[in-house]
Amino acid sequence: MNCTGGDSGTEPYLTSHYQLLAHAAAAKLYKTKYQASQKGLLGITLNSDWFVPVSKEKADRDAAQRALDFMFGWYMEPLTKGEYPKSMQSMVGKRLPKFSEKESEQLKGSFDFLGLNYYSSFYAANAPHLRGAEPAQQTDALVNVTNQHDGKLLGPMAASSWLCIYPRGFRELLLFIKKQYNNPVIYITENGYDEFNDPTLSLEESLIDTYRIDYFYRHLYYLQTAIKDGVNVKGYFAWSLLDNMEWDSGYTVRFGLVFVDFKNDLKRYPKLSAHWFKKFLKKS
Repeated sequence: MNCTGGDSGTEPYLTSHYQLLAHAAAAKLYKTKYQASQKGLLGITLNSDWFVPVSKEKADRDAAQRALDFMFGWYMEPLTKGEYPKSMQSMVGKRLPKFSEKESEQLKGSFDFLGLNYYSSFYAANAPHLRGAEPAQQTDALVNVTNQHDGKLLGPMAASSWLCIYPRGFRELLLFIKKQYNNPVIYITENGYDEFNDPTLSLEESLIDTYRIDYFYRHLYYLQTAIKDGVNVKGYFAWSLLDNMEWDSGYTVRFGLVFVDFKNDLKRYPKLSAHWFKKFLKKS
């Protein structure tokens, strides 16, 4: 995707700002008018990677934290503390919108549970050379994010270029949230693996998805260790039950535990991972 219009130095921040305000307004309305009688719970889902410093140097460790601030903290800090991360305030400056005192108070604690989407992790390196770049959300953090360092991948790659498999990052992100944000109730709303939609494979071959099984096994293992360490996870949802149209990839990749034949009346066939997941759930 390549959008030549707009202003990448201001519009992403404005968009997210009003998303947060809309959430706060909806949360206030539900809490004041409906929650007492309906006894429902309010949640918000955030998507985040984990970032591993490329070295033990302080500059790279700080860069990894900034990368997380500009992805997860961008939303989680206002939702818990009523303001954007200090790193964003410092580095984005006047281009970053501000919350009024009233808006800040409405945002703080405006959820009963956190939905978390986790797929991938990346290396993070300090990138001071980006100071001279045109102001843009992608470069404001002064971090170079990559899936490899010195020719070595952080982890195996799935079909999507953004999906670098690093299950340990799942645990690290959960422990970070526990420590930094007072251990909120968490539901894992997305976690999964994609393969290329390969038209040369037979149906039988397409159902053998051992890499997906390995992805789930390892991530569920690290999820279990995080829960044992006190992270307040209450539920887990695999992405996805069915092969589907991905918003930025169309039908070129498949995330499903169940194969969907898009050329033959959308017939569905459980993959090997579906059978594995069924057995896993029964044992659990």
